[in-house]
Amino acid sequence: MTIATILVSKGHEVISVTARQSVAEGVSALAERRIGALPVMDGDEVVGIFSERDVIHAINAHGAAALGRTIGEVMTAPAITVGPDEPAIGALSLMTRRRVRHLPVIEKGVVIGVVSIGDLVKYRIDRIEADAEAMRSYIQSA
Repeated sequence: MTIATILVSKGHEVISVTARQSVAEGVSALAERRIGALPVMDGDEVVGIFSERDVIHAINAHGAAALGRTIGEVMTAPAITVGPDEPAIGALSLMTRRRVRHLPVIEKGVVIGVVSIGDLVKYRIDRIEADAEAMRSYIQSA
């Protein structure tokens, strides 16, 4: 299964921020959508990713004043991205190696979605359950 297949079931909606927005605005966007990260865009280009971890590091370094800083000052850059044809297991491996939880999905230079480690783990669990059910059905029919 590929990242494109996961996006079909998950959806392609991309909520993003810009590097010029404040950390407080980014935190509001994360909280309103109940998500853990947002791609940081400059036009159509992903220039970084703004995550809960970035907020924690910024508050640790700057205290409450971190909320007045720009996202560009605290984001993780460059963003690690993946293409839609990437196998899901490959993306999961990339996330594990690079210690990230979210990957913007880029096709022909345009962000077409974002996958999280939760999306990929759900896919793996669904596959394992489907394989187990197929095996049970096979055994019962034999």
